[in-house]
Amino acid sequence: MNRIDQKFSELRAAGRAGLIPFVTAGDPSVAATVPVLHALVRAGADLIELGVPFSDPMADGPVIQLSSERALTRKVGLRQVLEFVREFRAGDAATPLVLMGYLNPVELYGLGRFAHDAAQAGVDGVLLVDCPPEEAAPIRAALSAQGLQQILLAAPTSDEQRVARLLRETGGYLYYVSFAGVTGAARLEQESVRERVAAIRAHGTTPIAVGFGVRDAESARTIAGFADAVVIGSALVERLASAGSPAEAAERAAGFLAPIRAALDREA
Repeated sequence: MNRIDQKFSELRAAGRAGLIPFVTAGDPSVAATVPVLHALVRAGADLIELGVPFSDPMADGPVIQLSSERALTRKVGLRQVLEFVREFRAGDAATPLVLMGYLNPVELYGLGRFAHDAAQAGVDGVLLVDCPPEEAAPIRAALSAQGLQQILLAAPTSDEQRVARLLRETGGYLYYVSFAGVTGAARLEQESVRERVAAIRAHGTTPIAVGFGVRDAESARTIAGFADAVVIGSALVERLASAGSPAEAAERAAGFLAPIRAALDREA
C-alpha cells in the first residue's frame, strides 16, 4: 500500500485529522531543507508537501512566491529537490511525501524519467497545480507506472460533475482549495468550507485535505472538525524565511507546528 493510503487509513482508524505542512525546497536555505522536514515530522506532521521552486507560481501568494524566488537564486531545481527527498528518506522511511508544484519543470525533466526518479528517491505523490484532469492522462499514466499517486485539486467553483470526476481520478486524497484565490490569504470562511466539504463527501469516501487560508491552531482546529486533513503552508514558510541557520530553521518549524498538532489532537 502506498504510504499516503496507509497514513489516511491509520488516521481514520484513530479518529484523527491529518496535519500536512508545506515548505518550499531550498528555503530558507539548501542546508536547512532536510533538517526542517525531519523537525516537522517530530512535531507531528502526518504527511509533508514539499514545494518545487518555479519561476511563475501563479496559484501562490507573495509569501510562497518569494520563497520560490529565493530557492531559485540558490539554483534549486527538480533534480536538487529529488536529492532532498533521498536524503530525507535515509532517516525516515515512513512519512508520506508529496511534491507540489507546476507542470513545466516536470515536462522539461521528461514525464517518464521524472516518475522513475521520483519513485526511486522516495516520493509518494505529486500535486501539479496547473494540471487539470482534462490534461492529466499522460502524467497520471507515468506516475501510476511507478506506483506514485497524482493528487488533484478541487475549488469552490468546481461543480458537482467535476467534483465527482476529481474524486474518481485523484490519488491519495483530494486537496480542497478553501477559496478562489492564492495561497496565504487571510479570509477563510469556515462555515462555507464546512458546507462545501460535506457536499463533496456525498460523492465518495476519498480523504479530503483542506488548504489555503489555514494559518494557526484555531483555524486548523476548526477545519479538522470536518476535513480529513489540514494543509498549512504560507504561515509556516513565512516563519522560516529569516532563519539564520539550519538548526534555527528546524527549531522554528517544530515550534510552529507543535501547537497546531496539539490543537488537532484536542479536537480528536
